[in-house]
Parts: sequence; C-alpha cells; structure tokens
Amino acid sequence: MTTLAPPTRDEGVRQHSHRAGPPADGGIKARTRRLFTGPPDDPRWARPTLWAVLVLAVGLYAWNVSSITGNTFYNAAVYSGTKSWKAFFFGALDSGSFITVDKPPFALWVMGISARVFGFGTWQLALPMVALGTGSVALLYRMVKRDFGAVAGTIAALALALTPITVAITRDTNPDPVLVFLMLLGAAGLMKAVRGGRLMPLVWSAVAIGFAFNTKMMQAYVVLPVFFLVYLWAANASLGRRIRNLAVATVALVVSSAWWMVVVDLWPASSRPYIGGSTDNTVWDLVIGYNGFGRIFGASSSTGSAGNGASFGGTASVYRMFNDIMGGQISWLIPFAAIALVGGLVLRGRAPRTDAKRAALMLWGGWFVVHYLTFALAEGTFHPYYVTAMAPGIAALAGIGGVMLYRAFREGSAAKWGWVLPLAVAVSAVWAVVLLQRVSGSGTLYTVAEIVAGVAGAVSVLGLLAGRFPKRQRLLGFAALAAVVALLAGPAAYSVSAATSASNNGTNPTAGPSTGGGMGGGGGGGMGGGAPSGTGSRSGSAPTGTGGQSMGEPPAGANGSSSSGSSSTESGTEASGAGSGTQSSGGQTGGGAGGGTQVSSEMITYLEKNQDGATWLLAVATDQTAASIILESGQPVISMGGWSGTDNAMTLAKLKSLVKSGQLHYIIVSSDGGQGTDSEIATWVEANGTAVNSSAYSSSSTSSSTGLYRLDASDVS
Repeated sequence: MTTLAPPTRDEGVRQHSHRAGPPADGGIKARTRRLFTGPPDDPRWARPTLWAVLVLAVGLYAWNVSSITGNTFYNAAVYSGTKSWKAFFFGALDSGSFITVDKPPFALWVMGISARVFGFGTWQLALPMVALGTGSVALLYRMVKRDFGAVAGTIAALALALTPITVAITRDTNPDPVLVFLMLLGAAGLMKAVRGGRLMPLVWSAVAIGFAFNTKMMQAYVVLPVFFLVYLWAANASLGRRIRNLAVATVALVVSSAWWMVVVDLWPASSRPYIGGSTDNTVWDLVIGYNGFGRIFGASSSTGSAGNGASFGGTASVYRMFNDIMGGQISWLIPFAAIALVGGLVLRGRAPRTDAKRAALMLWGGWFVVHYLTFALAEGTFHPYYVTAMAPGIAALAGIGGVMLYRAFREGSAAKWGWVLPLAVAVSAVWAVVLLQRVSGSGTLYTVAEIVAGVAGAVSVLGLLAGRFPKRQRLLGFAALAAVVALLAGPAAYSVSAATSASNNGTNPTAGPSTGGGMGGGGGGGMGGGAPSGTGSRSGSAPTGTGGQSMGEPPAGANGSSSSGSSSTESGTEASGAGSGTQSSGGQTGGGAGGGTQVSSEMITYLEKNQDGATWLLAVATDQTAASIILESGQPVISMGGWSGTDNAMTLAKLKSLVKSGQLHYIIVSSDGGQGTDSEIATWVEANGTAVNSSAYSSSSTSSSTGLYRLDASDVS
C-alpha cells in the first residue's frame, strides 16, 4: 500500500488503463461484470471492498432477525394498516381508526407495503429497514467517492455501517432509517444540482426532504439551512438563476411536505382518527408542537403541544454527545470529524466558488454541526437513537478528512501539516479508549476493543511520524491502515453487541452495555429509565390471520404473563395505579394497562368471547397498552389518551356515542399519575357500567376488581 490519496480522475484512468472496459455494446454480461468489479477507472479493490462493507452492513442489521421485536407502538399501527386502508392512510394505531400514532405515516407505509405483500411478521417489518439502512451506506459511498475517491468513500461507508446507534435503530421499527435514507437522497440531488447548476436535481432533492418530513416532520428540516447555503454559494450558475431555482425548489418542498397534512386537516374530524400527540386534533399542531418546538424547548414551549421534557440522553448541554449515555452511541469519530472539517476547509480555502470538493465539505460539515447543536441543546423529549441522523455527516467527514489530511501530511509543509493527522488520530484513539474504559468489565469484547484501539492508535501515530520525513510510503500506508483500525475498533464492538443482543429493541433502542441513565442494550428492550414498552405474550403468536412471527413477543426483562406494556410515562416516571403490576428488573411495571391493571391472556379471551359485534375490543388509557393488546388479539383497541395519556382523543360525549351505537362495550378505568383514565369519563363509567371481576375470566379462586367495565346502550341515558 503506497498511498491513500485519491488520484485525479485523469490520473486514475492512466494508472488503471490496463483494465479492459466493458464492450461497446454494453451487453448484459458486461454490465453484470461491472456491477461486481466497478468502472474501469476504479482501483481493482474498490468494488469488492464496497460489496464487503455492504455485506457487513446487512449482517449487522439483519443478524438473528427473528429476535427483532421492534417498537410495538409502530408495529401495531403497521398491523392495523394491513387490515384497513383507512388506517393505512392516516397512520392509525388501530384498524378502527380511532387515533393516529404521533408521527406522519410514510415509514408506516413502507413497512405496511412489505407486510401486505409478504404477510405481517418479524422479518417482513425488518426487511425494509435493513434494505434502507444498507442503501444509506451504499449511497454515502457513492457520494463521497464521486469527489474524493474510492478510499474516502470506503472509509465513509464503513464508518456509517459501524455506527453503533445506527445498527441499533436499523434493527428496530422506528422510522429513523427511512428518514436518514431520504435525507441522503436529498443530499445526492443537491450535489448534482450544485455541479450542473440545473433545476430538476434540486427539485428532486426538495421532494426527498418533503417525504422525509412525512416520516418525522421537523427533524427532516434540520439540514435545510445547510442545503440552501451550499446551493446558494457553490452552484455552477449565476446568482439570479440560483435564487430562482431555490424558489422553485422551495415550492416543491412545501407541496411534498404538506400534502398529507392538508388532506388530513381538511378531512372532517368526525370521519377520521384523532391526531395523536396534538392538542387540537390537527396535524399542523403536531408539526409545530409535539414534533417541532416541543422537542427543542420542552415544557417551556408555548407553541402547540410541548414535549414532556423527557430526556433519555442526559441533560441538554454542548457536551451531551460525550456523556455516559450518548458517548458510546455516536461520539467515537466526532473528534476526528471536527479536525478533518477544519483542515479540509483550510486546504480548499482558495478554490473557486464552484469547487465541488469544498461544496461537499460544506454539506457534510454543516450536516454534522447543525445536527450536533440541535441534539445537544434540545430540552424536549430526546432519545439516543435520534442521533443516527447525524451519523452520515460524521462518517463522510471521517472518509473525506482522512484522505485529505493524509495527502496534506504526506505532501504538504511539515510545519503546517506534519502534525494535524497524527493529532487527529491520537485524540480520537484516546477518546475511544476513554469510552471503552467506561464499560470495562462488561465483557471480553470491549476489553479486546480497548486494547486494539490503544495499540493500533499508538502504532499509527508513531508510524506516521517515523515515515513522514524519510518518505517511507509503505510505512505511511501501514500507519494509515492502523488509524482506521484504531478508530473503528470501539464502534465495531458496540455494533456487534447491538447485532447479537436480543434485548436492544423497543421504544428506545441503543447499542453496547448499559451505562448511565439505565441506557444501553440491557433488558427491557433497551428501554432504560422506565421507558414504556408494550409486549404481547399470548403464546408468542402473531395476530389472527397474519403470517410470520409475532412482533409482540416480550423482550428480556418484561413480565412474561402480561399482554400489555409498561404503564410508565415517557419521562421515565414509574406508574402507580389500582392494579397489581409486577416490577421488572428495568424498573418498569409489567403489564400495566395505564394504571397497573393486569391485562392477561385470560381477560383478552373473555373480551373476544363477549365482544358482541363491537368494532373495538376494549378502550384503555394509553397507546402502549392498546398496541400490545392489538398485537396479541388482532382486534382494534382504543387508546383514549394517546402516547402520554393526556391526549383529548376520547370525550364523554364520544364514549356515550360509541357505547350507544354498539361499537364499544368494554373499558378499563385506571388511575395513574398522568396516564390514567380521564376523571369525568372514569366517574361516569363507574356510575353506569357493570364492573367485571377477575373471577369472570380467571381460573384463580380469588376474585378482585380489575378496573374492567361492561357498557351497553341501555347504560347511556
């Protein structure tokens, strides 16, 4: 290995001219060969190495796919969408379309199409996530390679594939892998528009971000300031044309973002589901509140529905990404990426305005910086897996910066550049050792990674310094390879842990061992800090009429006899209620139905037997409980209070109407510090309904009140 610096395209053609190109007729055999060997001007190792990285990504994302329980909240919505096209379109939690999930439905559509084609089950929901996660790795490789060569592209792709939190979230059914892929498509369109100055690539970039908006709303817009700045500064067009193109692209962005919101908000509220997470039953409120300013400002937000202020990632501060919770998930390459960004911009400082390399540095550097500041300082609800959106920026800077700094180190002035690359490697390797020291004693895997990171880091720095001045190219190449090993050993250990652990899925997936705040790939589906988890346990079966394995199997640490999820709030507060929920090792109440009431398999069998043609099997307080019962029974279940239990989805008038029309017969009344049944509804139900004691369905000799009530039309005055 003599060099890691990418040759120019012309130099590359001359260097590899001995490789025969495909026949002029471009036949099928030639195209197939090119798929596996790459273009004629690529190094021979480039395409096989890319395939190896993609195989690694698939292995990490899909290993032991049958253990991927996923997020039961979204799983239930996907299942409901396979039973009702109305529920599919609105993203309803239940097939009766009473309430939606608290996100727009695009990611549910992606999983829902897979489930409709292949049947509902574990691998059917995991398939699109694995495909999009791997697609993101391939797309990042292509983008980085386009301007900086195969080495930079390979390092970037490998760094993204081995980002621990990316592995954890791609093995889940949260919408983030869909979001990241769409944002990368938008970035690809942007860079094509920058190079050519043409309008349509910019329009398609805007459309991709619009679909990303319909995946996770305002989080998709975090990169927009960077996109606008990069195009306005670097596009190969006159200023007037750049402004005009941006205006047209903005129109495309608005249309592709807002179409679903406009349709839903114009739809008569009486004939569509309640918008979960909103305060006024509109998507607009969800956009600016719960999924917008509420995430940034938390409970202090006065606009829309504010977030709960819950943080599973530690206190908001500029150092959040380096704390005990977040450090092992995302921070491994941040020191190197930061140094690489500054060094790269300095190296391209005198390039023309339209220089594509500097534009790429601006794109990936801006991507990294705006995400870092947004996530570090967010005071609203914050989960560690959100930062997977930052991973492409870090990975791209690692690949680009590594190659640029190596080339400057090898060819530039010793006084200016002889210390930058060794410093970047040294700082990053030391940080990797610090992160691995935090989890010392957690297993041999992390001990080995710590040794490898420390030894390879030292070998790299010494090799770079020893080879720089006598121009020993082989030694420099070996030192550069050692740097890659040192910087990726830690992320690789965490990623392997995420891929091989059966308990890192759920509402809050993370990678690696448990650290501060109860996070990590520990029990309870990785939902430390009392995060809610809904699981089904009815013999582990899939919902009636579905194919594949159940997505509602209980994760490690959950109460195996319960069909419903934890009754704890998203802020991590333990629930307390009228029932007898048992305490799991994760500090969660197993089987709490909004207030600790146990919803057993026996109760569900009783409800099914006495449903009497009602649309909904049962009404409960929260989404988590409803989701787990939906997955176990295959029947629609009403969530009266949404995710947090505070949504005004169910009113007394609406409840009376449902009961009188025979659409609902059973309701669980619970009392649970913020997640219980609305007091007005509870009072009316207790006064007019018929209490169902456990003896009606349980084989136990003990009869007790469970909070379950039967309501009939005659009970409504």
